[in-house]
Amino acid sequence: MSLTQFGSASSYQSGKGRHDENFPVASLLLAPGRRGPILAFYRFARIADDVADHPTLAPEEKLRLLDRMEAALDGVEAREPEAAALQDILSDRGLSDAHARLLLSAFRQDATVKRTHSWLELMDYCAHSAMPVGRFVLDVHGEPRVTHAASDAICAALQIINHLQDCGRDYRELDRVYIPLDMLAHNGACVEDLARDKASPALRKTIADLALRADELLDAGEALAPLLSDRHLAREVEVIVALARANVARLRAEDPLQGGGRTSKPRAIFIGLATLLRSLARPCPSLQRGAAHDAGA
Repeated sequence: MSLTQFGSASSYQSGKGRHDENFPVASLLLAPGRRGPILAFYRFARIADDVADHPTLAPEEKLRLLDRMEAALDGVEAREPEAAALQDILSDRGLSDAHARLLLSAFRQDATVKRTHSWLELMDYCAHSAMPVGRFVLDVHGEPRVTHAASDAICAALQIINHLQDCGRDYRELDRVYIPLDMLAHNGACVEDLARDKASPALRKTIADLALRADELLDAGEALAPLLSDRHLAREVEVIVALARANVARLRAEDPLQGGGRTSKPRAIFIGLATLLRSLARPCPSLQRGAAHDAGA
């Protein structure tokens, strides 16, 4: 069967949407005018991710579909409406498509690479799969480059958390392992442990070690919210970090192969509301900076 018979990349959607994600995507905390571009970027990323994870498409078919999505960003492919719609929004807003192209490079890797060998390889993957998402959101809000490092740390942490939560499913359904092989070996674990119904002590130790590294990345990411000029975005970031901390705690205490390591929806709502109330009770850092500037004028 030729690729043209497959239809567009969106024909392979998993049905997963932004409300199924572990962390808020373009939540109502953001200013309404900022949400449209972020949702368009999410739809583009969701479809590309679904193509890369599709269980029946061959690697070469996945790559050709992803190439077609990139061609739509170039304006030379009409069969990928989500990519074309994103490019229209980017052009209207004067935003770069570099972040979308980096994402496609990560999904191409997903289509062809089955193992991660080291922490450095994992962080390189995050630099293509996760960090561009945060930087795009910052660009939409007009935030300066000084915010990038803290945003990168948060996004890498979120990616690692998702990898750990899905480690069993990724191995069983896709034969894909994001947990670094050298970390598994260091603890006496092996890839085949991911196929079990219950994680071995060695695998649990490796998962806990990676969760701790994610927590350390969140420590670095705590600097982001105070740097942001947009108070709506700052509050969403605070909620995301709080939810990430809760997921890290569960991953360190629970077995993801047995369905653990995830914060329940009711608990997530409680954490989000509590974080938001604390944030609202504090003066906005950007307003404090403005007041200090006015006082010194």
